[in-house]
Amino acid sequence: MPGLLQTASYAHALLRVGLPRASESEIRHKVQQRIGRQDLLRRPSPPDMSVVVCESVLRRRFGGADTMRGQLSALLEFADRPTALLQVLPLEAGAHGLVDGPLSILAVQEAGMIAYTEGVQSGSIIEEPSQVRQLVRHYDVLRATALSPDESNRLISKLLEAL
Repeated sequence: MPGLLQTASYAHALLRVGLPRASESEIRHKVQQRIGRQDLLRRPSPPDMSVVVCESVLRRRFGGADTMRGQLSALLEFADRPTALLQVLPLEAGAHGLVDGPLSILAVQEAGMIAYTEGVQSGSIIEEPSQVRQLVRHYDVLRATALSPDESNRLISKLLEAL
């Protein structure tokens, strides 16, 4: 689940599992930082944002039913924004070129396209044009394989009702 779309409850549950030795204070601080970055999406003119979320992420429970209800509802709210595009990659889609972790592609006026990949412990900014083009292509294939936005919303709603 992209950090920009996580609820505080979901982020807390995720970070608690991912950082088992962290104090509750450290976890709260990390949650506040993550949620604070979402201010970007609340601006009067938020950036266009396209997100593909794997169905397995939607089905994997973090923090219990209430946390998941809140998280799935937040995704549906995000999908209603005019600058947002949310798609779900179905489980049946199989392997793809971005299976090893999250990818963000940023269109920056001064720099063109930049990619950011994330791992469990670190992230990398990729500026080399040929590498960025390859990642953009992987993302294009991923989007073409994903459910349509309407189908994605129906699946998320169905999962929400099942909770």
